[in-house]
Amino acid sequence: MTHEATGAPTPHAPPPPGMVAVYRGATLFDGTGRPARPSTSIVVDGQTIRAVGDDTEIAGTVPAGARVFDLDGRFVLPGLIDSHQHIATPPDRPAAEAVLDRLVHSGVTAIRDMADDLRQVGDLARATLVGEIPGPDIRYAALMAGPGFFDDPRTHQVSRGETPGAVPWMQAVTPDTDLRVAVALARGTHAAAIKVYADLDHRTVARITAEAHRQGIPVWAHAAVFPATPRQVVEAGVDSVSHVTLLAFEGADGPLTTYKDKPPVDHDRFAAEDDPCLDELFVLMCRNGTVLDATAGMWESAELAGDGPEGAARARANAKLAAHLTAQAYRAGVDLATGTDHETPPEEPFPALFDELAFLVRRCGIPPEEVLRSATLLGARSAGAEDLMGSVEAGKLANFVVLEDDPLHDIDRLRSVTLTVKRGRRFERATYDAAHPRTAGTPTAEKPTTDARTAESGRAAAEDGR
Repeated sequence: MTHEATGAPTPHAPPPPGMVAVYRGATLFDGTGRPARPSTSIVVDGQTIRAVGDDTEIAGTVPAGARVFDLDGRFVLPGLIDSHQHIATPPDRPAAEAVLDRLVHSGVTAIRDMADDLRQVGDLARATLVGEIPGPDIRYAALMAGPGFFDDPRTHQVSRGETPGAVPWMQAVTPDTDLRVAVALARGTHAAAIKVYADLDHRTVARITAEAHRQGIPVWAHAAVFPATPRQVVEAGVDSVSHVTLLAFEGADGPLTTYKDKPPVDHDRFAAEDDPCLDELFVLMCRNGTVLDATAGMWESAELAGDGPEGAARARANAKLAAHLTAQAYRAGVDLATGTDHETPPEEPFPALFDELAFLVRRCGIPPEEVLRSATLLGARSAGAEDLMGSVEAGKLANFVVLEDDPLHDIDRLRSVTLTVKRGRRFERATYDAAHPRTAGTPTAEKPTTDARTAESGRAAAEDGR
């Protein structure tokens, strides 16, 4: 080579180090557990927060040439995190880019992609990171399951051109599998975690988890893996579990066998939100630091409503179960993350994450400040990125959201987003609305001085508890 090509344009790239911006006059909910405080300044240097403090104290430290934005008391919180997304099942690049664009312009600065075609997801993650396209950071998982799972049509959608179960991002695990090699192959996709899905016994789940941790990568698991029970999954040491309704199988009337052959669950036994079997499980989760990616509100989505009266009744029953189980988990002190596992239609102005947060407040009785903590700091914990994001603190990435109204008084006020700052790069909501007139209608920004997928949830309406 005689020269180096510049590559594709990066119009959404983060600013370089030394480019300083100051956001002053914020009412800041910083995600650390402190109450919201007024008259606060955030100093951003490139992609990183340099300082956070009182307006008066910060004013004397602002370097010459810094760009200053006056927030006039607007509410600021850390960038939101959706801890359960699928953006490439099946791969559809334009649809995925549209979802990512809407997410970042709605205040979402990171997502966990819970297994997809990682050939495409890896490139989307790179593109949002370097700024070729607008979107949140993407931390994604490579999947492992028993061989019986790989006749699922979704595994074929994400392995086109190859054999499902025999690719590094979608591996069938048998007693003969060399887990050292399997985990290394998964890591080679640049995955942030291993996702343990289905048809594995508890010993295999524990072996996968131990090897993944030995190689320095976390494990994100379904809350029941069939035949591995929820308690066995937690005892295996996984870092997070997904789908709160799967926890009900800890009290199933029969043994767990396979993902496709689930025993019946008595929903009514959980209505009092005091089930002793689950209380023991939640104590274990708290002791182990296991994060619960509840996906509690997904059964109220149009995508999972089902066809006809029977499907609608099933969805209502699962939504009610999810609310009871999540409320009990919250009261027990379990760390909750806010995943969706579905997305609102492309013509909607805001993503499904806003509906999930509202469900946690209204149906589960969780205070808005705790729900926002789940959507920020605990979301970062679920993604293995708490050192980088999840709170507005010096040294962390400059990821935060500016709102016209205070969501601590009404969680729906998240829809008053005017600006997202992701890795120091500004994403104005007004610019997005102007480009998407069907979704317009949000406030203007502060003054300066088709669906992405037919995802895992596409089949879930036919299965109780996911």
